[in-house]
Parts: sequence; C-alpha cells; structure tokens
Amino acid sequence: MTLRSHALPAALTLALALALTGCGADVADDKPSAADSAKDRPVTVENCGRKVTYDRVPERVVTNDVGITEIMFALGLEDHMAGYVMGDDRGDLEDIPWKGGYDRVERLSDKEINRELVLDAGADMVFAGWNYGFGEGNGFTPAALKKVGVDSYVLTESCRNGGDGKARGVMSPLEALYTDLDNLGKVFHVEDRATALIAKFRKQVADAQADLPAAGDRPTVFLYDAGEDKPFTSGRYAGPHDIITKAGGDHVMKDLEDSWTTVGWESVVERDPEVIVINDYGDTTAEQKRKFLKSYPPLRNVSAVRNDRIFVLDYVDLVESPRNPAAIATLADYLKGVRETNREHGG
Repeated sequence: MTLRSHALPAALTLALALALTGCGADVADDKPSAADSAKDRPVTVENCGRKVTYDRVPERVVTNDVGITEIMFALGLEDHMAGYVMGDDRGDLEDIPWKGGYDRVERLSDKEINRELVLDAGADMVFAGWNYGFGEGNGFTPAALKKVGVDSYVLTESCRNGGDGKARGVMSPLEALYTDLDNLGKVFHVEDRATALIAKFRKQVADAQADLPAAGDRPTVFLYDAGEDKPFTSGRYAGPHDIITKAGGDHVMKDLEDSWTTVGWESVVERDPEVIVINDYGDTTAEQKRKFLKSYPPLRNVSAVRNDRIFVLDYVDLVESPRNPAAIATLADYLKGVRETNREHGG
C-alpha cells in the first residue's frame, strides 16, 4: 500500500493563504506599524522655558493668526489641523507658497479666538501666542485649555521675559522661528521636514547677506507698526529686529528688551532713522500710514521722512513666520539701493 503525504501541494497552500487574507485573517495586519507606534509615544519639548509633554501626535490643531498658521503649512501639517482663526486684514493670501494650505484647511473665524470656538472644533491642541490669542484678560490661556483637555503650544516670539510678565521675547527672532520648527517637527514626528526647512531658511538668509557692508555703512531703520500719539514698534525680540539687521540695516530700537512695544516719538526723532519700514495691516492702509509720517510735524526733519525712504512690508513678513527669510532678502535689496545712493552723494 502506498503511503499518502499529509503535506498540501504548494498551489493549494497558496490558495488557502490568499483566501484567509481576503477574510481578514492576516494576523500581521493586527500589529501596529512603526508610524502608529510613534503617534502613541509621548514627546517632551521645551516651550517658553517649560518642559511640555504631548502624549500623542495632535490630530485637530487650531491655530491663531497668519504666521502661526503658515508655520503649520510650511511643515506640511494641514491634515493635523481642525482649522485656523485669522483676521481679514492679514494681507494677500493668494500668491504665496502655502496657498494650498488655505484651500484645504477651514477658516473657523475672522474674530478673536476663544475657548468655545476651540471646543466646538473638537481641537486637541491650540497653537497661539501671548498677545497672539493667549491672554489672561479673556481667560484664554494654556492653563485654562489644559483644564478642558486641550494641549497648547506657545509661539516662541511671544514668550514672556522678566518679572512683570509684560515684556516678551527670550531669543533672537529667527532663532525663535527655528526653535518652533524644530519643536513641532518632534511633536508631529516630521523631524526630517523641519530640518530641511530650517536649512533652506538659513541658506536663504545667508544668500541675502552675501555682500552686506561693514557695520559702519548700514542705514539706520525704524519699524512703524501703528499709532499716532505714540508709535507701536519692534524691540530686539520681534521679527523686525532680525529682518532689519540681517538685511544690512541698523535697527534703531535694538536696545529695547521686548518684542512688540510702544515708544515715544521723541526717541524716534532723537535716533533719526534713515529708513522707516511700515508694517502693512489693519484698518489703516500702508499709504495712510505713509501720509501720516510725511505730514506729522515732529518728524519733519527725520532723515527717512525728509528723503522719502519709507518701505512697506506685510504683517506676515514681520511677525514670526516662514516668510521672514524672504522678507530679509526683499529688504536687503532696498537697503542696498539706499547705501549706493548715500555713496553717490558722499553720505
């Protein structure tokens, strides 16, 4: 009698395996992938001097304001956003590198961000900043959000410094941008994207600085944001400081240990800037701001006004955002022209 083998033919074995797979019996598929495991791995970063831990990758982030929103877009994190809050005075959002982000992510409001809006959106994280959405006056703070189960990340440009809690800024503005990109790269497990973006921005800034003059040949520059009785401007910790200095200018308010703050016109007159950069946003247009500067009697003899050296940048160029490096290049071109004119006239 011939003995029959219990081993199945190879073809039948393969057919059974395929049938089981089709019925959902593939045991390997039940194991979490490396990407899924990463999402469940807590990540701790330092944010405004505090260690903050995120238990898993945020999936429904609400951002406040244009620069913050575009940081998320630049990192390719649109799929992790529930929406953004942004005023309708933040400039042209059409001809920009991150137009696709605005097409894909919902604008939740053009008013002030608040807890109810965040909860209605089902947010698991809010990315905002002090005076960029967060503030004790309206009760909208990271601590208040934590009580209702929503994480926060605070824009580094807005970090508070000093004992009174009013002054803001703890590092160079561009380093603040790079810090946020690096931190968020870790939180969302897109470190490679963050590293590549930081390298790209550093090169963009280095290229803009390729032929900058020595310190003594740099035009002095004042940033005018708004205000008639007193001007609202930038100290050394807001975006304009690095944009001005790395573009080849000498920031006249570099001694202010703050980000955005108010000064007196007398200090502007005393420092006699050769160039004034206008922050274009709000109900008052850039042209209206220019007309005010040109007609305001105390500024009559200020060099920038007398020589009509008034340059305009958009709000998003000047607050912490991925547009900062391009703004440096744009201003560098303008200041180069100022230097050349000065040399022609023996200035």
